[in-house]
Amino acid sequence: MGITAMIPDMTIGQLTLEAIERWGEIWDSNATRMVILLLCPRKERKMMELHGDMVEHGQPVMTVFHRPRAEAPLLVEQGFDPRAASFQFVDIATADLGIWMQHLITTEGWMRGSIEISSTPFSVGLPSQRPFETIKTLCFRHPSLPKLDRYFLPFPPDSLPGKCFVSLPRRAAAEMARQQAEVLGVGRLEKPVSTPVADPEPIPTPVPAPVEAQIENTESEPSEEPSVEPEPYVVPSRTSVPLPPGATPAQESPFEQPVASDPEVPTQISEEDDVALPEVIEEEEILSELEREVRSFFQELIDAGIEPAEFMDDPRWEDIGERALAEGLETWPILLEMASLG
Repeated sequence: MGITAMIPDMTIGQLTLEAIERWGEIWDSNATRMVILLLCPRKERKMMELHGDMVEHGQPVMTVFHRPRAEAPLLVEQGFDPRAASFQFVDIATADLGIWMQHLITTEGWMRGSIEISSTPFSVGLPSQRPFETIKTLCFRHPSLPKLDRYFLPFPPDSLPGKCFVSLPRRAAAEMARQQAEVLGVGRLEKPVSTPVADPEPIPTPVPAPVEAQIENTESEPSEEPSVEPEPYVVPSRTSVPLPPGATPAQESPFEQPVASDPEVPTQISEEDDVALPEVIEEEEILSELEREVRSFFQELIDAGIEPAEFMDDPRWEDIGERALAEGLETWPILLEMASLG
């Protein structure tokens, strides 16, 4: 699955120019890319912003929404209500197109067609616009929306300014972060496998030979000195060391005290002992304040019997959703989890 981030005051064209600098090896400059138009019900826009979080794509996907204002009458002339839909332009690698649309087509019944993206006529009277050649591209729409033959823009799709939503492939993003950590010296590309090393054998301490033997050896032919092994150290038994007055059995001999980490030595802790035991941390304790707020918001609507698809119509969601995007909190998986449990 991907990781979606929102970048304000940006265009798809700017992100394309900065792609190598921003994403390094994640970005394949040789990959064939295309821009498509998605038409979704307006109440499902928030879900489409985070659609990349649920798709395991291979290349970065960049999207931007456009809301027709002065161009709205041109859509009404075609029998299309511009207030019923959100218009999302998606810049995507052609290899990822099938994966990106698979769930929407097979599960929700989205329909595929073609559409012409044309420059807004000067007669509309926009304060600023840049003419461009008509572009014919793929268009996918929710089954509740009618077919649209032509859409109008003041600028080419890759030059529309606004909030850009970028979905990075999770695996590739993790690999890039791991490589950057290696370059910065705060991580390793491969975790070394620990190999047990045997303790070196003790080297016996040579015992000097008597003076008479040294004189004898200097007068005769050189020969190898016999190895002299040191006498082994014998730990005194418990009965050989008297206990000092008032000593407890645990103080008898440090050599016979059990090691706490030895799995064969049972450890008993009474209820009266003041020992810090590991506590089970409840899920609520590790949730951020924002995530608690998001879950509380979802739970309130679930308890009220409201369908998940209508959650985004609640006026409170705009503020909660914006703060979740700013903090990088993925709300779509939370909604799926709570909706399935509810």
